[in-house]
Order: sequence, then structure tokens, then C-alpha cells
Amino acid sequence: MSLKISGINVNGIRSACTKGLVTWLKETTPDIVCIQELKAQDHDIPNEIRDLGYEAFYHAAEKKGYSGVAILSNRSPLEVEVGIGTEWVDAEGRLLVLHFKDWSLCSIYAPSGTTGEVRQHMKYVFLDLFESYIKTQQEKGRRLVFVGDFNIAHQEVDIHNPKGNKNSSGFLPEERAWFTKFLQLGYVDVFRYLHPSITDVYSWWSFRANSRNNNKGWRIDYQIADSSLISYLREAYIETEVILSDHAPVTAIYDL
Repeated sequence: MSLKISGINVNGIRSACTKGLVTWLKETTPDIVCIQELKAQDHDIPNEIRDLGYEAFYHAAEKKGYSGVAILSNRSPLEVEVGIGTEWVDAEGRLLVLHFKDWSLCSIYAPSGTTGEVRQHMKYVFLDLFESYIKTQQEKGRRLVFVGDFNIAHQEVDIHNPKGNKNSSGFLPEERAWFTKFLQLGYVDVFRYLHPSITDVYSWWSFRANSRNNNKGWRIDYQIADSSLISYLREAYIETEVILSDHAPVTAIYDL
């Protein structure tokens, strides 16, 4: 059975609804949608999202108008896991997992370090905690698909100006090395797996300097699948023409 999974950092779900989020969902009909940066509490979710017919799972940040993740699914999970088990991370609403019979799905929103050294340090702490979480899931025999905004451009091909951004948060050597180590745990970047040589395809563009129109972007939004699931992968693409926020949807189709 074909399973279409999409992910999108909406930069505020209420804002994205005014830009066509619901229309996009109705036209593309993903089976599961992983959402990042809700910027809304559960009771603030627009009714038009609730009326789509998905089972909806939310992990909002405690701070209003900040962060938060969600998953909309037309398949019922066996178990829902909210958060990573660390107080400050969970207060920011950064991880939500649905466990199905043979695999699990995680909507993830990693912190950005662009606002200074304190947040950059917290980003590194988050990445270490996330790695430990993954290993715990692997010990339980769970095969995970991660969908979300990692706030890291992994390789030079994933950023429009690698030399100019070598000291920028999101493309620091330490962040890129962590991403490589993450994949070495037994995971695959599905877009890069199917499109190893493609260039100039990004998932995020700054609002400054007309970056989107000039395609000066970063690929920081991913679908990362357990390597044992790659034989089920059929398609993976970034919907760069869809403008719902400063990010583009990342979509993959599996036979799961």
C-alpha cells in the first residue's frame, strides 16, 4: 500500500492557513503530515485544519506563539510519544512520535543557534539528547522515519553559498559532523538517496534580500528513514513551488 508522507515547517500554522495550507493538503492528499513551528496552542488550531478528517496529534510549546510540532495522520497509531524526556526540550515542543505496527514516525523541530552562543550551545545539547533518544528507540527494535526541520544543511550541495556560510549556525563543521554521525547510526536521507547529484534544490530561504526568488536557500528540512525501510521508498521530492511559509514541503512516498 502506498503511503505519502509530507513535512512542512509552517512558521505559524494560522499564518500558513492564510497562505493556502488547507488547499495544498486537499490537493496533494498526503496520508501523514508532519508539521513544525506551530506557534499555536492546541485550542488555537484553525477549525479548517480540524475539519480535514485527519487524526491530529499536537505537542505545543509552553510559550505562546513559539515552536511546537504536530502530526496529522489518516492511520491510527498504536502509541503516541510526546517529547524526549528532558524538561526544557519538551517545554519547547520539539519532538512527537507515532508508533505503528512495524515502524515509527517522528516530527522533529531542532533548535536554531542563530540568535547567539547560548542558543547554539542549547542546540548542541539538544542534538546529543536526540542522539541518545534514537539509540534508546533502536534498542527497542523500532524503525524510525524522521520528518522535520533539523536546522542543519548537511553538505555543501545543500546550501547556496557554502564558503560564505562556513561560520554560520546551521552549517558549522560540528553540526555537519553530527549529522553525518546521525546517519551512520543506520539512517538514510531519502531525498539525497534518490537524487545524489541534484543541486540548487533547497527547503528554506531567508526573508531577506529576495532570497527565495534568487534561490539563495538552504536544505535544512528532511525525511530521514531507517535503512531497512529504503527498499520501500518510491519517491522523494521538495515542493519548492509551494509557498506556505519560508520553508517548502518535503514529501516522500513509500510502499508501507
